[in-house]
Amino acid sequence: MNVAILVRTSYTSAFRADARQRPAKAAAMNYRRLGRSGLKLGELSLGSWVTYGNQLDASMARECMAAARDAGANFFDNAEAYAKGGAESIMGEALRKLGWRRESYVVSTKLYWGLHDGPNERNTLNRKYLIEAIDGSLTRLGLDHVDILFCHRADPETPIEETVQALDDIIRAGKALYWGSSEWNAGEIAAAWEIADRHHLHKPVVEQPQYNLFHRERVEREYARLYVDYGIGTTTWSPLASGVLSGKYSDGIPAGSRASLKGYEWLSERVTDPQRIAKVRALAPMAQELGCSLAQLAIAWCVKNPNVSTVITGASRPAQVVENMKALDVVPKLTAEVMTRIASIVDSPS
Repeated sequence: MNVAILVRTSYTSAFRADARQRPAKAAAMNYRRLGRSGLKLGELSLGSWVTYGNQLDASMARECMAAARDAGANFFDNAEAYAKGGAESIMGEALRKLGWRRESYVVSTKLYWGLHDGPNERNTLNRKYLIEAIDGSLTRLGLDHVDILFCHRADPETPIEETVQALDDIIRAGKALYWGSSEWNAGEIAAAWEIADRHHLHKPVVEQPQYNLFHRERVEREYARLYVDYGIGTTTWSPLASGVLSGKYSDGIPAGSRASLKGYEWLSERVTDPQRIAKVRALAPMAQELGCSLAQLAIAWCVKNPNVSTVITGASRPAQVVENMKALDVVPKLTAEVMTRIASIVDSPS
C-alpha cells in the first residue's frame, strides 16, 4: 500500500474520537509571496519549536504535518537547535514516510546556536560553522536542500561580509534556495542586503521575528522600511505568545503544557503575567462574538497584517492543527472596527 495512504489512515484515526465535535473544514488557504521573492507560502504554516522531540514523537509529528497539509499549508519550519537536532530528525523521518513530492512543500532550518561547545561550533555565523552545519541539518532532514536557510541570531563577532559570502556559497552549491535572518535588527538586515547587492551575492529575502498581540514593535515599526526598500518578507512565530493568548494559562500552568516542560521554566513567569492574563480575559467576549476561540482570534490578527508572509503555528496533536487552521475563517471578520476594539483592549493600561 502507498505510504501516503497509510499515513492518512493513521492521521484520521488519531483523532477520530473527537471527529463528531469538529466543525467544518477551514476556509481555503491563501498563498502570499515571501516578500519580493517569487516563493509562495500559505498564510498559515507549521513549526517544530518545543513540540518535536519534547511533546511529539515521529508518528504524531507526521500526523500533525499531514493535518496541516490537508488544510493547505505548504511551509514547515525547523532549526538545528530544536531538541538539539532531534526536531530535524523527526521531521526528516516524517517527510520520508509521507512521501510528498519535494516540489510541493517548503522546508526551512536555522543555524547559529550549534550542537557542540567548540569555539567554532556554537553561537556563531562564521564560514566554517555555516558550511559544515548545513550538511548536518540536511543529513538529519534527509533532504538534498532546504528551501530557506535562516541565520537564527546575528553574530556580532563575525563580519557580516563573511556570513553573507558563506550563505551565497551554500546557495550556489544547491544546499539552500533562499536565505534570511531570525531576530536580527533592522540595521543588521539592511547591512547584509547592501553587502550582497554590492558584491552581486544572494540577498536575504526574509526575516523570522516574534509577532503577536503582545509583541508588535519590531514587525510593525522597526522593520517598516525593510518591506519597502528591500522587499523583505516575514515568517512570524509565536502568534499565541507562547500560549498566553489561547487562554490556557489564565488559571495557572496546566500539566503537559509548554511552560510545564523541563528546561522551559523560564516561560512560567511570562505566561502567568497578571496584566497579560487580564487582557486575554478581556478579549474572550470578542472571540465569542466572532464565533471563534481566543487562539483563532490571535492567529487571525497576525494574518491580517499584509507584511506577514506566513504565520508559523505550533501544535501537539492533529486536532489542534485543524483548529488553528480555522483561524482563516476569522480573518475576513476582522474589520477596521474590530481591529480598533482589539487594539483598545491590548493597549489599555491594566
